[in-house]
Amino acid sequence: MAQFNLPPNSVIGKGKTYYAGTGAKNVRRFQIYRWDPDSGENPRMDTYEVDLAACGPMILDALLKIKNEVDPTLTFRRSCREGVCGSCAMNIDGTNTLACTKAIDDVSGEVKIYPLPHMAVVKDLVPDLTHFYAQYASIKPWLQSATSPPERERLQSKEDRAKLDGLYECILCACCSTSCPSYWWNGERYLGPSILLQAYRWIVDSRDEFTGERLDDLEDPFRLYRCHTIMNCTKTCPKGLNPAKAIAEIKKLMIERR
Repeated sequence: MAQFNLPPNSVIGKGKTYYAGTGAKNVRRFQIYRWDPDSGENPRMDTYEVDLAACGPMILDALLKIKNEVDPTLTFRRSCREGVCGSCAMNIDGTNTLACTKAIDDVSGEVKIYPLPHMAVVKDLVPDLTHFYAQYASIKPWLQSATSPPERERLQSKEDRAKLDGLYECILCACCSTSCPSYWWNGERYLGPSILLQAYRWIVDSRDEFTGERLDDLEDPFRLYRCHTIMNCTKTCPKGLNPAKAIAEIKKLMIERR
């Protein structure tokens, strides 16, 4: 049987433990992935005890408490705190989700937090999304029209507007793409569920006049067709969207136009 070993510098070691102070009433332990590229050391898992009696209810609240009161070197992204911006996407208790909308009480036992999987790590819980954003730019995510713009707005029927529901809500958090095995192994060429959902959002928009060109751009063995409908993307989406359905709809359009 084949055996595979991780490179020595990728093996996660045991880190430090930060204990809660005396008088803590409701202690939970958080194990958090730590890696500083400037240190030259291997990644490690640091353990923090947090008194939930003096902490907000969400995972992000605990992370902010740790950074503000215990360890200012802890690095992560966050912004809106309302599940709107997608900045605080990370792997919590084995699932890709948003730290700002994931309740601490939803996790049993110690809370284990890692950066989004199968992406290069900038530092600690911050993944490198450079390639992900470049893929997003490649689908030209804006309204394209060959005709002159109207004096006011481009009108749209209620029925056509309803087709965008379940698509425009995507916040590009990358939770779905980083949960997709096809994207893990073919991420350089496969666009992944998040970007393909965004592509379908413009393909189905009745105001866009470049539908044919958008489909031509996706007619590729890798950019679209690496999707095998595993459904990890739909299961993990923190917004409750269905990227797998959007990808299936694109494939249907590809067949219909032949």
